[in-house]
This record gives sequence, C-alpha cells and structure tokens, in this order.
Amino acid sequence: MTEKIVRWGIVGAGRIAHRFARSLAHERHSELVAISCRSAERAHAFAEEHGVPSAGALSDKALGGVAGSAHAALLARADVDAIYLALPHGMHRAWAEAALRAGKAVLCEKPACASATEASEVISVARETGSLFMEAMKTRFTPLYRRVRQLVAAGAIGELLRVEALLENDMGDRIARGGDYMSDPVAGGILLDSGIYCASWIDDYLAGPLEVTSASARWDHGVDCFVDAELSLGQRTARLATAADVAGPRTVRLIGTAGNIVVEDMHRPQRAVLLAGGGGPRDIDLPYPVDDFYDEVEHFTGLLLAGRTESDVMPLAATLRCAELLDAVRDALTTLN
Repeated sequence: MTEKIVRWGIVGAGRIAHRFARSLAHERHSELVAISCRSAERAHAFAEEHGVPSAGALSDKALGGVAGSAHAALLARADVDAIYLALPHGMHRAWAEAALRAGKAVLCEKPACASATEASEVISVARETGSLFMEAMKTRFTPLYRRVRQLVAAGAIGELLRVEALLENDMGDRIARGGDYMSDPVAGGILLDSGIYCASWIDDYLAGPLEVTSASARWDHGVDCFVDAELSLGQRTARLATAADVAGPRTVRLIGTAGNIVVEDMHRPQRAVLLAGGGGPRDIDLPYPVDDFYDEVEHFTGLLLAGRTESDVMPLAATLRCAELLDAVRDALTTLN
C-alpha cells in the first residue's frame, strides 16, 4: 500500500523558511513541492537547495511583479495540501485566512498574529472552513519540554507557584538599522518576536484571571527592544522578560512548593535541572531527534493525515490566550508607565 504524503508549500523564503525546509526533508510523510517569495532569483535558489521542482519556484517577479501574486499562486495549486507560513508577523493574519479559505492546512510561524483580535479572526476562519491551523510553537513538541511537563504534572516540585520565563538576546543593531520585520512599528519588536515563547510557557502552566502588576520597557527607533513584566494569574505569579539589546538569561524557572526546575535555552530546550528533595541537582538531558523543528513538523503532519483540524498540544485556545497575554503586557506598558 502506498503511504500517504503531505505535499507542502512554503510561503516566504527567509532564514526561518530554510531551517524549516531542512527539517521537513527528514519527515517521511512529507514532500516540499512549492515555495513563494518576491524575488525570482531567491525562489529558484531556494528550490535548488531544497529539491523543489522548478515549476514550484514561484515569485512575484516572474508573475508580473504584483506584490503577493506568488503567494496567491501557491495557494491556488491543487498539489499543495499544507503550507508553512513564514512571512513577517504583520502578514500572518491575511495569508493564514487566505490559505484556510483555499482549503490548505496552515502551520503558521510564531507569533500566529500581531494581536488577540487578529488571532480570534484567524481562529474563526479555521473553524468555519474546517481546515487545520496550528501556531508553530516548536518548543512544546521537543522531548525535553514534554518530559518537564510530565515531571510537573507528577508533582516532582510540589504545587506550582510561579513561572519565570526569560529570553534575552543581543541582536546588535537589527532594530535600529530597519529593513526587516523586527523594525516594523506595528508588528515588530521583541515582545512579539521572542516574548511569545515566554507567553507560551506561562500559558501552558498557569491558569486564572490575568493581571499585569508591573511592566517596563526600552525602545529603539519606536520599537520595543526590552520588556520586563510581572504577572498574576489567580493565586500564582509569573515573570516575562525578553530583550533584543542585551545578552542575558534564556531560561524558564518553574517554582513549586517542593522544589523547582530550571530549563536552559527555553526556546530550543534540550537540558534542564531538577532541584527537589535532598538528593542534589538532577540533570535532565533530552536532545532533539533531528532538530528543534522536527517534532513539530511530525506532529502537524500526523494531524493532517488523521483528518484532525486542531492540535491538542498547541490548540487554538492556547494561541488566543498567548496573544491576549502579550496584548495585556503591551497595554500595561502604556497604562503603568
């Protein structure tokens, strides 16, 4: 019996699209058949590097130069079952909705949308069309993340009281020099780009009414380059801190009544330390089977082949909650300062 294959198209040909394509090549039920972007040269170079047929190298330039014509052409192809949406954040909502209405399953790079309002609109279209949509929150699918989740659920650190999610990187003058999605005054900045990872950790572990109790930020050319916020969710608390202008911690600390777990490289986790009981620190090392994208790709492909329209690991409700959390932090930066 011939195995079922999911035929993929990638919308956008930036750095993240290349990383995704390299991982996709390891997924045995998947085949990359099309790529779309503005530049003909870039489309053909991408196709050659990743084994896409030349007819699947779609570009605005080759189609007459109309912006978005290549993406529209990709969505119109009958041989594309699913797309990986790798465009800048501010373009996610429009193209996710277009893809869903075209009957394509959509794996959308994080953050799924620039606001909770946009996320709600996309979710409505996904439910209306019955097409699979999932935010590409790859962290949740890694072996280390799953193991840590099991330990907390089993009571390894007692009752969970607090989550501290910090993702601070020195990206140089990336925001100041402009020219990419990070410098977009509407959908750019570090809160959306990296703070979404922090929001996802917090959302997956803490429930309850959300309140931002303090928030501060630094700005570069009108775009947030550092955000630090304290949150309360019911009787529990959290800290979300993210930066593009300073190298700092990239950890999650899960603090319980009987110990804590510290996860290193929280957006690409492979190692954690459990501190509980009297036995000293316990190292938890769980490397990727392929890379940090693979488990997410395998999960999404399995959902599509099974006829599912929603993930149980990164459900639509989680996408909306994460967007609401970031909205609340952004609002607090205005009202509390």
